[in-house]
Amino acid sequence: MNKIVKNTWILTAITLVAGCLLGLVYEVTKAPIAAAQESAKQEAYKTVLADADSFETYDGFEESEAADVLKGAGYSSDDISEVAVALDKSGEEMGYVITVMSHEGYGGDIEISVGIANDGTVKGIEMLSINETAGLGMKATEPVFKEQFKDKQVEKFSYTKTGESGENKIDALSGATITTNAVTNAVDSALVYFQSELGGSVNE
Repeated sequence: MNKIVKNTWILTAITLVAGCLLGLVYEVTKAPIAAAQESAKQEAYKTVLADADSFETYDGFEESEAADVLKGAGYSSDDISEVAVALDKSGEEMGYVITVMSHEGYGGDIEISVGIANDGTVKGIEMLSINETAGLGMKATEPVFKEQFKDKQVEKFSYTKTGESGENKIDALSGATITTNAVTNAVDSALVYFQSELGGSVNE
């Protein structure tokens, strides 16, 4: 019996010490991890809105309100998860970076950051997470596809499989229409939120 009690106390002591050590490690590494995550986020923002000097979280953003805006516009398969304000060197607002999660991808969810200037011009898009088919849907990560959205001031985009021209036309990825549709809708979702909540219509 004494041996059982002794072993129980030993195991209890080991568990307590291990728990304390894990808590200590967490506290020590929490700040550096948060700093690294923030740095990575800033770099991603810079990719889609290169003219900005810095970015701050948009305090007026609420996920539920954004969901209602998208649903009302017919984009119920997308979610906006984050909005950042882009600032120039003087601290003036010059645009926004809107992060959208599309649930329409062929291989799963696709997370995209969309940079939009104050006048409604899309300055760039970047895939934050994507798991589409290699050689097909994964071509959405390539510059030749992403740059079709760059520096375009349109109310919404649509894709074409026939090479149809127009500022708002995106050439579909060969053999990856589902991915093309998901990305295009995600960018349009960002534009809808911008036009409804942030900057107004590009036609105003």
